Amino acid sequence: MKKHQKYRKQKRNDTALSAVFGGVLILVGAVLFAILRNPNVASASDALLNSVVPMGVEFPAPDLVLENVKGGTQSLEDFRGQVVLVNNWATWCPPCKAEMPSLQEFYAAHVEEGFTIVAINAGDGKPEVDKFATDYALTFNLWLDPDGAALNAFRNGNLPSSYVLDRTGTVRYAWTGEISYEMLEKYVTPVIVDSN
Repeated sequence: MKKHQKYRKQKRNDTALSAVFGGVLILVGAVLFAILRNPNVASASDALLNSVVPMGVEFPAPDLVLENVKGGTQSLEDFRGQVVLVNNWATWCPPCKAEMPSLQEFYAAHVEEGFTIVAINAGDGKPEVDKFATDYALTFNLWLDPDGAALNAFRNGNLPSSYVLDRTGTVRYAWTGEISYEMLEKYVTPVIVDSN
């Protein structure tokens, strides 16, 4: 008789545990279903991933002279009169890779308005930079910085990091992290238009 009662008690415990476990599974499933069905949740998380906001600043652009991928040397001073986005990046950097299509698209849309990009590679060799430029179909200025001169000049060792210079050579915005096309339009386009 005791054996039979012990078996019934164990069976009740197993049934209760199964009910709790089943309830948790149903709850988790319902939450996942609600998240996946709600397009606002997906777009909100995408927006968070691509919504690095720049910091407004005001300081003169550093005197920076580096070799470009074509073998010549250029300085930031060479671009006086244009709005310039200086972008420090590396081929191995995931957010650098992620923002390159946005940078290229924005450059193509605004190059005729006196806008340019100077993308300064931090430490990769010319063959790696050339391959990267080909893979991403980049048409803006690419500079080589084997010793981190640009990172030191801007006093920011994080990658990617970007700076918007107005036509007088004054740095107006500073970004650390991946930039989306929407952020470029929101912050850089007014600098291009206002200084024309």
